[in-house]
Amino acid sequence: MPQNQSAFTQRLRKVLGYTDIIIAALIISIVLIIVIPVHPSVLDVLLTLSLAIGVIVILTTMFITRPLQFSVFPSLLLVVTLFRLALNISSTRLILGEGSAGQVIAAFGNFVVGGNYVVGFIVFVIITVIQFVVITNGASRVAEVAARFTLDAMPGKQMSIDADLNAGIVTEQEAKERRETIQKEADFFGAMDGSSKFVKGDAIAGIIIVIVNILGGLIIGVWQRGLDVTQAMQVYTLLTVGDGLVTQVPALLVSTATGILVTRAATGQSLGKDISQQLFAFPKVIGLAAVILAILGILPGLPPVPFLILAAATGFTAYLLHNDEKRKQLDIDEQELQRSTRETKEPENVLSLMQVDTLEIEIGYNLIPLTDEGQQGDLLDRLSAVRRQCARELGIYVKPIRIRDNLQLEANSYRFKIRGNEIASGQILPGYYLAMSPGDESMEVNGIATTEPTFGLPAWWVNEEVKEQVEMQGFTVVDSATVLITHLTEFIKSHAHELLGRQEVKELIELVQETNPAAIEGLVPDALSLGEVQKVLQNLLAERIPIRDMVTIFETLANRSAVSKDLDYLTESIRAVLARTISKTYAPEGKLIVVTIELALEERVKKSIQQTADGVYPALSPEVTEHIYLQLEKYVEDFALLGLQPVVLCSSRIRMALRRLTERFMPGLVVLSLNELIPELDVEAIGMVKDYEN
Repeated sequence: MPQNQSAFTQRLRKVLGYTDIIIAALIISIVLIIVIPVHPSVLDVLLTLSLAIGVIVILTTMFITRPLQFSVFPSLLLVVTLFRLALNISSTRLILGEGSAGQVIAAFGNFVVGGNYVVGFIVFVIITVIQFVVITNGASRVAEVAARFTLDAMPGKQMSIDADLNAGIVTEQEAKERRETIQKEADFFGAMDGSSKFVKGDAIAGIIIVIVNILGGLIIGVWQRGLDVTQAMQVYTLLTVGDGLVTQVPALLVSTATGILVTRAATGQSLGKDISQQLFAFPKVIGLAAVILAILGILPGLPPVPFLILAAATGFTAYLLHNDEKRKQLDIDEQELQRSTRETKEPENVLSLMQVDTLEIEIGYNLIPLTDEGQQGDLLDRLSAVRRQCARELGIYVKPIRIRDNLQLEANSYRFKIRGNEIASGQILPGYYLAMSPGDESMEVNGIATTEPTFGLPAWWVNEEVKEQVEMQGFTVVDSATVLITHLTEFIKSHAHELLGRQEVKELIELVQETNPAAIEGLVPDALSLGEVQKVLQNLLAERIPIRDMVTIFETLANRSAVSKDLDYLTESIRAVLARTISKTYAPEGKLIVVTIELALEERVKKSIQQTADGVYPALSPEVTEHIYLQLEKYVEDFALLGLQPVVLCSSRIRMALRRLTERFMPGLVVLSLNELIPELDVEAIGMVKDYEN
């Protein structure tokens, strides 16, 4: 027996492997039913199948957790509607041709409506009106609105995904999957908007078919079969009404399923769980309903038994829900007491108070829910994503970031600290969205005006109601947690050189030594000390040069340290080797817009270079320095108007000195040398910084 069962299972799996061919054959068979006469017994089976499909469809819509889990529904709705119409045609052929249409239709005509064709006709009309006027119209309207809002919200959702990708919250693959989900949602709700018209057309067709069948039956019964009018009405109307009911019941199930599907929100739970959790979430409401039912039960003129029974059942339900809520609260209080007792008994560790975290975030009390997973706070997960992004883009290891709540801060404020010192700060409004202007400063927004903390752009805090409106106007809209994470990401990139300590450098060396020991051999501590390697890496990170290619960096240090141990020389040597990385960083599309330095000014800067304890620095007169600053400020503004990163191109002999001259007052200015660019790069100069005497 088990062997036979196993063989049957294998054959069944083999058949299911051709489901595409089977489904195509079934759809073609539906069309053939319209043309080929069907035996009454076969019609009974098909009508039963139609009813079963309706039950399966409505149950499926109740158990799915997201509408996209039933994305085939619009196409299935068309096939099911066609199937019912084909059955209508077959049953009409049997009713008018033979005066009989099988046992199912006869049962609906006799048992369901008691053999009274008048009652049956009225019941049929009521069911059709409910389906056509109430359910179908409502579902069509909801599908239409959902399709419109889904399409309108697509640009804003795409921007939010781009913002999360830029902030390192999601990977490129996750962002791709989210974009595909948004596209599928738009396609699904657009298809639902059109397919809901099938249900409406099906209801209209059902009414017309019943009227045609009744009139046709009277004509055939009286003129062709010689029946009197009453007998013809009894026979044909009863069969027609039975046919109408047996086809309208599945139609009602499917139209109800349509309404459920388009009105479902993506909560991650089935319809039954959503209803039970949300309807019974407030025991006081259930108790108040019990009181109202009891009052109605004692009013004169109303039957007391049903009202009092329902009042008792509702009151008992409220009692159980109230006890359950109290038990949950007691559990929470007990856990809180145990935690506080444990903290009180633990001995105070004074040494821990003397430790200083490399990177720390302090938040106001209104921002604490962002770190609580129980309140849908995902800030801790996002911090991990930021650390991964920094490792992927810059090649640095950022230690776990500590978050502290500081009641001395303003409720919605936060600040970033490096080794206990505040470096940057900002404010966000939880529950609101930050809308950043697309560039048109004249556009008005119904929100709270502010400044985006990362790049200083004009922005507005808006609520959920205004969010979709500003997204349609082209604004970039992100939630408050994303604002903080974006600010943190840029903060880490700007201060990566300060976060790179000797311990981190030692860990990087050990990591390279595991896979490429030859790259480290003879470098540390023979040629350079750990501190000297750290300083070179810090020089690169200070100008946002990624240090991911540690093998190339260490090999270059090993080779060039034999010539000179000057750290500026070693830094410039590594930059030249990383020319491809630098070119790709500042010219990802193969074209670089720059400002050049006049040859006479280069000579002046070169002659003024002096070696100091912190490296080379140009000792220029105040007049020449001011002259350079004024020209560079003008070009920086020109770059800003073009939406580009300001880049100055000069020779390698003055690059480091010019960078140190400008880094304090123009930290965003990029200074590159010619030997740091790959030959195939397209370089376009839009200006030249001229000498003081010119």
